[in-house]
Amino acid sequence: MKKYNKLIDNIDSLLQRAREQAYQQINNVLVKTYWEIGRHIVTYEQKNKQKADYGTELLDKISQDLRKKHGKGFSRSNVFNFRRFYLTYSKIQTVSGFLSWSHIIALISIEDALGRSFYEKECLSCRWSVRELERQINSMLFERLALSKDKKGVLRLAAKGQLVKNVQDAVKDPYILEFLRIPEKHQCSEKEIEQKIIDNMQAFLMELGKGFSFVARQFRITLNNKHFYIDLVFYHCILKCFVLIDLKLTSISHQDIGQMNMYLNYFKKEEMAEDDSEPIGIVLGAKKNHILVEYALGGISNKLFASKYRLSLPDKKLLQQAVEQKLGEISPKY
Repeated sequence: MKKYNKLIDNIDSLLQRAREQAYQQINNVLVKTYWEIGRHIVTYEQKNKQKADYGTELLDKISQDLRKKHGKGFSRSNVFNFRRFYLTYSKIQTVSGFLSWSHIIALISIEDALGRSFYEKECLSCRWSVRELERQINSMLFERLALSKDKKGVLRLAAKGQLVKNVQDAVKDPYILEFLRIPEKHQCSEKEIEQKIIDNMQAFLMELGKGFSFVARQFRITLNNKHFYIDLVFYHCILKCFVLIDLKLTSISHQDIGQMNMYLNYFKKEEMAEDDSEPIGIVLGAKKNHILVEYALGGISNKLFASKYRLSLPDKKLLQQAVEQKLGEISPKY
């Protein structure tokens, strides 16, 4: 019976791989075809010197005629996306075969070439679903990471995606927790926020970024018969270290930072393995007084950070303006 079950498992694996390969091949053909359709439309417009108003009518007419001949899949919005796809990616060779048409639609909606390049790299390296890609775009991940880097760092971010090489690369400020679906003015306890994070752990790990794996909640530390509890403990597989997170409903205080420093000292002596790097501590609060935090962190040798969290998506225009101001003028073609 065991040998037979193994036979069935082997056949199942073969069929699964065959389906995945067939889907990938079909996807590649469709994506290339849509790009070619876009190229034909743009070429026609250029040769006939189409004006903007007539260009809109042209897309409507193309959509109507294609739907009559080929049925669904050729709505005006799709025809518009074929055209925009070609205009965004002038060479089909630059488009990865692993991107589905739905991924591409999300990417070509990003006007900024630097941001689009970043999301494309991250989408491929992290194997984001379309939903995950759209969530990261809406949460302004590129802009949030870019604000913590200099001009060269932003360009590297766009060219290679997020590379986690040091502690600073693994920590964000702010963290966006809109997926918890907690209204900004709703009164809730730290326990409730913690529970919602546990209930939405996959989304929270995605917001934390590359390399995080969940270890424990309410991790107990006992010192002189007194118990202390760390809200959330993670392990960073790339940096090879524990990451401790304490949640705060209000503004981060110097006592919060002092307590996290104590947790880090404990982990360094009691929990670290020989080949582990020093642990990271993040005090995550709804508000942060930058001056208070600066003085509270002064002189602390541990890898300790104070970050804000937001329960709603950030203001897109303000973040974009901040990044543009940092970068100055960069060629839109990138």
